[in-house]
Amino acid sequence: MFSFSEGSPMNDQIPVKNVTPVKVHKPEKLDESKRYTARDRIYVRSVKGPLENFRRFFGFFFIALFVAIPWIQYDGHQAVLLNIVDQRFTIFSLTLWPQDLTLLAYIFIVSAFALFFVTTFAGRVWCGFMCPQTTWTYIYVWFEEFFEGNRNKRIKLDERPMDFDKFWRKAAKHTAWGLVALLTAMTFVGYFTPVAQLYVDFFTFNTSFWAGFSIIFFTVCTYGNAGWMREIMCTHMCPYARFQSAMFDKDTFTVSYDANRGEQRGPRSRKLAHEDLAKKGLGECIDCNLCVQVCPTGIDIRNGLQYECINCGACVDACNGVMEKMDYPKGLISFTSEHELAGGTTHIVRPKLVGYLVVLLVMCGLLVADIVTRVPLEVDIIRDRNSLYRENMNGDIENVYTLKVLNKSQTEHTYTIKVEGLAEYEYIGEQVVTVGGGEVYSLPVSVATDPYNLSDRVTEIYFNVSTTEADGTVVEVSEPSKFIYR
Repeated sequence: MFSFSEGSPMNDQIPVKNVTPVKVHKPEKLDESKRYTARDRIYVRSVKGPLENFRRFFGFFFIALFVAIPWIQYDGHQAVLLNIVDQRFTIFSLTLWPQDLTLLAYIFIVSAFALFFVTTFAGRVWCGFMCPQTTWTYIYVWFEEFFEGNRNKRIKLDERPMDFDKFWRKAAKHTAWGLVALLTAMTFVGYFTPVAQLYVDFFTFNTSFWAGFSIIFFTVCTYGNAGWMREIMCTHMCPYARFQSAMFDKDTFTVSYDANRGEQRGPRSRKLAHEDLAKKGLGECIDCNLCVQVCPTGIDIRNGLQYECINCGACVDACNGVMEKMDYPKGLISFTSEHELAGGTTHIVRPKLVGYLVVLLVMCGLLVADIVTRVPLEVDIIRDRNSLYRENMNGDIENVYTLKVLNKSQTEHTYTIKVEGLAEYEYIGEQVVTVGGGEVYSLPVSVATDPYNLSDRVTEIYFNVSTTEADGTVVEVSEPSKFIYR
């Protein structure tokens, strides 16, 4: 039994408060009828302006490049041919093999850090100006507008019941979409198989299974992505839209709305002078909603930075056009930074941006160095697996090898083969071989020597393969192997 003395802390009374119970609000039951509700269709309105003209020029340039590259011939062959079947990538005078994986890794790393650098500096301009999804979507929207009319006409057309006028317009649009998708798919597959023969074989139904399947597959993908899915690819499927925020900072240039200038928004007469806006309690935004109508992802930039924004600048051109008509200063929506919106200045040179640039330059240097120092010759040595060694009729110890000489250039070369590491030896096999450009020559050879010349059970030897280029440059590869006895 415990007892407590008077005045001890245990005898102090604890004050009691009446606490009103917290009412727990249960989540509302989900309306099952709205679970699979289709998204509202976005009717993109056309816009004119400097950014739109630049984007169209940029898109046209890269589309022309995409279409033209497979047709370029270099030294009698397709300049760019990524032959997956033969495991050989030809890029003008450069031929890459699976052994050149480091080059491919460097290219991917350089591309990634270039993307990081540009995103940190100017936001998602890749998405708005260079992404194939955006470019092909705008092409499809152009055909849509050509056959069905402007935004308002398209809305009314979709609300009408089907008649002949609506049918032929829809049919013409989808036919154009299908042709663009087919040409896109054939051009893309033309990077992986000879493009001229591909067109002949496809339209004469003589393509291989995989070539034909690839064309049909990418045709369906292009038609579905650019014609139907559109902004869904940007907002729900593209991983770049998700991790872009990790690269943004307060100095990143993004498409932004200046709320200090624009609010309170509202309609007004064009006769209302700019200096009289404050008296009416109005900002410069007239709430025309053109910035929403021209947005390919259907967002309202006035709600602030959103991950759906692809920095295409369409809303900038639309808003500047309205500001010009209202005789207001341009730039209510513009490419600006968070610091500038807050009244500060943008810091162009900053640690993160400099870090990306340094890594990008270093990786570019390593890529160039790897290409420049790349030896257009590779030699593999395979020992005979049936026996480690054998004694021939002369009493010499003989080892059998298979040499694989890979000519990584695009021209034919004659190679000389010799063995180093043995004082005296007999070479049995061809010592001079000719290998065509991009070919592998398999050569069985034997090396024999007197056992008195061998001091160890295993002797390290080298197969030296060399050739002389047309400009007098000597290309030489020395590959090690083992000479085994006992």
